[in-house]
Amino acid sequence: MTSSIQDLFTHNRNWAAQMERERPGFFTSLIKQQKPKYMWIGCSDSRVPANQITGLEPGEVFVHRNVANIVVHSDLNALSAIQFAVEMLKVEHIMVVGHYGCSGVQAGLEGTRIGLADNWIRHIQDVRDRHRGLLERLPEAQRADALCDLNVIEQVVNVCVSTVMVDAWAKGQKVSIHGWAFGVHDGLLQDLQMTVASTDSIEPLYRAAIEGVIAARS
Repeated sequence: MTSSIQDLFTHNRNWAAQMERERPGFFTSLIKQQKPKYMWIGCSDSRVPANQITGLEPGEVFVHRNVANIVVHSDLNALSAIQFAVEMLKVEHIMVVGHYGCSGVQAGLEGTRIGLADNWIRHIQDVRDRHRGLLERLPEAQRADALCDLNVIEQVVNVCVSTVMVDAWAKGQKVSIHGWAFGVHDGLLQDLQMTVASTDSIEPLYRAAIEGVIAARS
């Protein structure tokens, strides 16, 4: 364990030296660069790094991650990150990004017991139960990916109806919330057609996005 941890410091020194050789002044520029246009709300899965997937530099995307990219109104961590991004950093786009092959979504779909995390996964089970009829009409092999999409759509709604976004939109601030899914198997982002820029557009966009999940899996 000690040698493995020490390797991380070695890799860090090598990376920092390489960056400074290839892009002189890179770290100096980072000091002035915390003015992102984007916020990424994603899964903690180590295979889904926001900057690399989108080709953005450090400082260009503000990131919040948790198991299965969930946003709930009792989670002050997520809500505080969203408020900081919207009110302090003035981001223009918030992307809620799920990914296919998500262990949290799979656990929610199957009702797998994990332990303390079961209380968190319960939010995915709520999505599963809300859309049970839709999921049961799909082939079993497609249900996990469909639940991934449905979970993203539901979390976009949760961001949109948060006090942070309700207040921001009421003041005329231009912020759009997007629902995407990432394919670990091919590296591609998928637009789930759930992009919301105002409170009054949530419901029709939600219905259309759910129908899109059905159409894509039928």
